[in-house]
Amino acid sequence: MVFNRSLLARAALGPAAGAVLMAFMASGAIPAYQMYSVGLAAVYTIVVLSVGLLAGWSGIWSVGHPAFFAIGAYFAAYGSGHDWPLEAVVLGAVATGAVLGAFLGYAGARFSVLYIALLTLAFTTVTLELINRWSSVTGGDQGVPVVQLRSALGLGTLLGGGTEAQYLAVGAAAVVLGLAVPAAASGLRMRLVAAKSHPLAARTIGIAPEAQSSLSFAVSGACTCFAGVLLGLLTGFVSPDPFSLSFGISLIAACVLGGVGTVVGAVVGGIYLTWNPSLSSAVGMPQPVVQGLVLIAVLLFLPGGVVPFLAKPARSLLRRVQRRPDAEVPLPADELTELAPLGPSGDGPVLLHLEHVSVSYGGLKALEDASLSLRQNEILAVIGPNGAGKTTLLNALSGLTGNGRVSGSAEFAGRPLLKSRATARRRLGIGRTFQHAEVFSELTVAENVLCTRRRITARDRAEVARLLNSVGLADVADRRPGELPFGLQKRLDLARAMAEDPKLLVLDEPFGGLDAGERALLARHIRRLHAEGTAVVVIDHVLDDLFSVAHRVLAFDFGRTIGEGTPDTVLQDPKVRSSYLGTVDGRTRPPEHVGERSMIRLHGVGHSYGGVVALRNIDLDVRQGVVLGIAGANGAGKSTLAGILHGSLEPARGDRELGGTVRTSLAPEGRALFKTLSLRENLEVAAYAAGITGAPLRERLEETVQWLPARLRDRLSASAGGLSGGEQQMLAIARALIVAPDVLIVDEPALGLAPALVDEVYDRLARLAHDGLTVVLLEQLLSRAMSVCHEVAVLHEGVVAAQGRPGDPEFAALAEAAYFSGGLDAAATTAAADTRTSPVN
Repeated sequence: MVFNRSLLARAALGPAAGAVLMAFMASGAIPAYQMYSVGLAAVYTIVVLSVGLLAGWSGIWSVGHPAFFAIGAYFAAYGSGHDWPLEAVVLGAVATGAVLGAFLGYAGARFSVLYIALLTLAFTTVTLELINRWSSVTGGDQGVPVVQLRSALGLGTLLGGGTEAQYLAVGAAAVVLGLAVPAAASGLRMRLVAAKSHPLAARTIGIAPEAQSSLSFAVSGACTCFAGVLLGLLTGFVSPDPFSLSFGISLIAACVLGGVGTVVGAVVGGIYLTWNPSLSSAVGMPQPVVQGLVLIAVLLFLPGGVVPFLAKPARSLLRRVQRRPDAEVPLPADELTELAPLGPSGDGPVLLHLEHVSVSYGGLKALEDASLSLRQNEILAVIGPNGAGKTTLLNALSGLTGNGRVSGSAEFAGRPLLKSRATARRRLGIGRTFQHAEVFSELTVAENVLCTRRRITARDRAEVARLLNSVGLADVADRRPGELPFGLQKRLDLARAMAEDPKLLVLDEPFGGLDAGERALLARHIRRLHAEGTAVVVIDHVLDDLFSVAHRVLAFDFGRTIGEGTPDTVLQDPKVRSSYLGTVDGRTRPPEHVGERSMIRLHGVGHSYGGVVALRNIDLDVRQGVVLGIAGANGAGKSTLAGILHGSLEPARGDRELGGTVRTSLAPEGRALFKTLSLRENLEVAAYAAGITGAPLRERLEETVQWLPARLRDRLSASAGGLSGGEQQMLAIARALIVAPDVLIVDEPALGLAPALVDEVYDRLARLAHDGLTVVLLEQLLSRAMSVCHEVAVLHEGVVAAQGRPGDPEFAALAEAAYFSGGLDAAATTAAADTRTSPVN
């Protein structure tokens, strides 16, 4: 931790305030009958601080702190009765609280917030029961006195219930508050928050969420037990009454009232707990009622707590005084120049070697018999359609396969890899980014990178500052990731992976969602990393940019390696081309005659998600009776376009027009079935949502069921979760059909299905087209769309790069070029669109 003047000044505020308060107490300015309340407020402040920081930093809401509070108090009583020195009592209570807290934190780390609350609730219940039954030590219901505790260090003797205990409580609270300030700026707090906000990403930088939960709970339990010792000295008598479950709820209410995770908020919460009985007496209402009303009012009107609410105007004023940089960092002109192709990687030493690696989830093999070698000075690109097993390969390298069963062998830098934990792989030298820039939202940009260090020194901060400057994030280092556009979040994800100079960098779709300038900048970063000696494994669907940084390309499909080559030769492999474009079997053909009526028309439609531009300037006309295919690689914008055509997604720009009364229905990608419901119930839910009930429902249900294959018609009472992938896809289409749509939109119907099931699904879609239904088919395989559709539009990076009829001999070559690289026309369209629209900040 780096101590600067500002941090030391803020840390000194707590002890200074405590010293001033004790001076007032000594001068008689505070009446004697109020001094006990002041001491009690100080004790409660420590407890509220320990509960609030545990919740704010680790995301753990504990109802078990009354038990820790009681353990500390009974330690004081037992030590007083057996002539233990004060220091032994404090150390014993703190050690006991730390051990019990560490156990609860580790045991509850793998559960949800609800289960952790129940675990701590059980802990308090058991502790209170032990207190009542262990009467020889605790005095049972009658309680036990705290007479005195002498100091072994010659600091005197503290009488239970005496004035010295009141001063000790105030002084101890002041010291604890002073220590909490630098702790809030430490790497410990950053790592705790990182583990809370994104456990999976935290593992990739060496943070074990279980260990962080255990550590934070240990510290919190120790502090609360220390506060319990102070309470015993302050009151001079310990009984079970103050440690009830209702006190645990009061602690949580006090944390929320003051502001969860804030140091000053703990003081407000401690004061509230102390004077809540007086407030209840003043208004003539029971304490639980007053407490409930106060909590409801805070949640409704001050959801962040009193302290954050009062601090908000100060922060707003500070932002006005300090000139904030624009979140959009301009790109240097030389970063936008075209990159020259990479030469051969050479014959460097082998860094990574995988042999026959497979990953399976139950009966599904996501990765099968993968083998590869990566040299130290090499950039390896991994390509393949959606669901091919690319991300599973990266997860196997970084140890994030979850419950998957991993087999085979892998060596990294001469050491076995597969049996290493994910947190250990970071120490081995493996850095990882994620497809959607999984950053820690509650930390600043600088803290997102600093949390990779266990202890933060001035040198660490300087290195992180240089790293952020190299990726163009120096001007936004103090901002939260949520304030930045998607492109800068991607840079932050890369910077965090680059921290501590990894030997291997694993990049998951780094180009996805970026504009041309950002992709060029990223490509140069990857080249620089390679020049500095870092090996890179990168997957992406933006093939042009991917191939510009790769020495070698490995192609996957259905979890298997299907091809390998250089960037300029790999797409010439028939198997690789087939995995992207598909093959045509000639079984399914669309009907000959279609109408001319326009059902849905899009004019200049564009859409963005935050800073990610998903669609640009889309013009599309869906005519009656047409089977319209929308083909494109993963990330091209197909699902966004499906939502806009369906009407469930409002476009950010442009217009959607209907040709009269048109009912649309969507079978979404991934099916989105209610798997715990039966087949019949899945159909009925969709009908109810469309307002179809009674006799019309029974009629529609009977017609829709007849569309299903016989094996499903006979199992309408079975759970949808028990169906195969192909059967689930047919049920999803049937659910869309039950509303009798005029336009059926089917998103990726073949995704994850075996070839035989794909043929069956498409045969049934063809029957619908022959019956006159208008169908919009969003498909990853270009040749499949060309074989079953009247018209095909090829999406590339959110732009309609090509559009035409499959029967046109010139269109096939144009569509293929547009699919892989957008073609010349698409590039011009994208450039024109970029001049008209800018990403949303």
